[in-house]
Amino acid sequence: MKKIKKMLSFMLIIFVLFLIVYASFMIYAKLSSKLPIKSANSFYMYDNNKKLFNGTNEDWIKLDDISVYLKEATIAGEDKNFYKHFGFDYLRIIKAMFTNVTNKSNVQGASTITQQFAKNLFLSFDKTWNRKFEEAILTMRLEAHYDKDTILEGYLNTINYGGVFGIENASLYYFNKSSKDLDLAEATILAGIPKSPSNYSPISNYENAKKRQKVILEAMVNNKYITKKEMDEAYNEELNFVKSEDKDTSSIIKYFEDAVYNELKSINTIPDSLIETGGLKIYTTLDQNALDILESKIKKYLTDDDEMQIASVIMDPKTGEIKAIAGGKDYSKSEYNRVITSKRQVGSTIKPFLYYAALENGFTPSTTFTSEKTTFNLGNGKTYSPKNYNDVYANSPISMSAAIAYSDNIYAVKTHIFLGEETLVDTAKRLGIKTNLTPNVSLALGTDDINILEMINAYGVLANGGYSVKPHFITKVEDIDGNVLYKYKDESSLILDESTVYILNELLTSSYDSNLLDYNTPTCLGIAPKMSKKYAIKTGTTDTDHLIFGYNSDAIMGIWMGYDNNKEVEVKTGAVMKNIWVDTMEEYLADKKDNWYKIPSNVVGIMVNPITGKLATTEDKKTKILYYIKGTQPINEKE
Repeated sequence: MKKIKKMLSFMLIIFVLFLIVYASFMIYAKLSSKLPIKSANSFYMYDNNKKLFNGTNEDWIKLDDISVYLKEATIAGEDKNFYKHFGFDYLRIIKAMFTNVTNKSNVQGASTITQQFAKNLFLSFDKTWNRKFEEAILTMRLEAHYDKDTILEGYLNTINYGGVFGIENASLYYFNKSSKDLDLAEATILAGIPKSPSNYSPISNYENAKKRQKVILEAMVNNKYITKKEMDEAYNEELNFVKSEDKDTSSIIKYFEDAVYNELKSINTIPDSLIETGGLKIYTTLDQNALDILESKIKKYLTDDDEMQIASVIMDPKTGEIKAIAGGKDYSKSEYNRVITSKRQVGSTIKPFLYYAALENGFTPSTTFTSEKTTFNLGNGKTYSPKNYNDVYANSPISMSAAIAYSDNIYAVKTHIFLGEETLVDTAKRLGIKTNLTPNVSLALGTDDINILEMINAYGVLANGGYSVKPHFITKVEDIDGNVLYKYKDESSLILDESTVYILNELLTSSYDSNLLDYNTPTCLGIAPKMSKKYAIKTGTTDTDHLIFGYNSDAIMGIWMGYDNNKEVEVKTGAVMKNIWVDTMEEYLADKKDNWYKIPSNVVGIMVNPITGKLATTEDKKTKILYYIKGTQPINEKE
């Protein structure tokens, strides 16, 4: 009996504390300023030609002008007690907690329409406790200052309908009609999408969309919005969708917008309160032409039914302006932005950083190591036995040029050990890699996870002739009255030796040079016929990742391809990735001349055998001009 009394007393204390805390938050919500929900996060984004591409409120539609079916379907499917609670449905929360504990997984949610609308007023979708707390406060502020109809109107005008935001846009997108004209069948298909936009879009996943529609219709029957007969008729109605290819809507531009939001939050001169209320004019680096080209090549080579994903970045190496990104192949199916969030193994794309360090420490393009099966003794009884791709070896000494062309792993590891494992770590830091790299023997083969923007930053230094470059999405931010709140300032400086960078950039052309077709094949030789310009290129491959970075002085482009669940990638993925890269770069730079780098005065070009690195002779069938700091070039051994 005493235990029961103690338990009841404890529960009573918890309940009283809850009431006190809740009352405090309620008072704060009532006294806080009224959120301007129509302009919250309604930023006006302009591309590099100052053309508005995001932020107009012209598509905001009043609640009375939305189909009654859509409103009722949304409430029945998402929050049946919407008009009864004050932002939180506590009975539903308890039920969801019980269900999730019973199933030992997060199988049921309990967010109300107000909570989901509050989520839309924020810029990020992280799941930290701090974010949950902010969401709860904002939910209370909404409920304290707005009636239910206004909240529902805001929700319907901002929610994600499969990459299309707002019910009016969605209605036009899927059915080519205004939302006020939606019938019951159309309304229930659309109302089902926000639960999981990637799974319930009727265009990308019709079967799942119909299952969700049935759940919505049954909920409407249970809540006495419609009859059983109306439900059956709506479910069996044949729906006519506007074909997706007829819609002038980008499937990847939202990734760029997310990246802009992400950068906006990092600008210290712009107060959080101003970001929260929105209404800012944001001038971005977006090149619509680059984005269109990139998107068209992704659609050309990647199928919708494959889970294969992509992250890609196009940047101007002279300014650091990000011209286009793809954080995935289709935002409507996956909002996860792999450009700004994901880190993956970079494989052999880390090798140019290693070879820059080698050139800086006395190596030349003719420096040789023997390419053969090798087991490295690391001490303490530990060994390391890397392999070349397809287990192909020269079984003789090869030059740095050949090692780059074939992405020879043995050469790379020998170079790494010779220089000392900290050398690559230090060089990567100089180049702007912020990830804490592991100074071990396998780092030379890119075994650490690095974000693609960090890699673009590092490669950008090479593409910019040794000058530092800061990848960025925003050039200027103004308030609604035109007052400048932020302006990007270029703080570029020379951080690498220009002559050494030139030599490395020339070496990276070996990856597609037929003069290195010998015992092995250069990694990018297959796309060489498509190239009208000179590029420095390096690819990388792991069991789960394919990467490519390539550039000249006008543009740099990087691509990662793989699966989010780390499933092993097929060999053919590499060919797909290379074709996306070369097709995009060639079309993007079609109107530009072949803009390669000017040879430094202390650098000399010498005709050599690119496999051995020795001076070319009349007997050599394959020759190539390699570049050296004057005085380090190979000489005639007879002299």
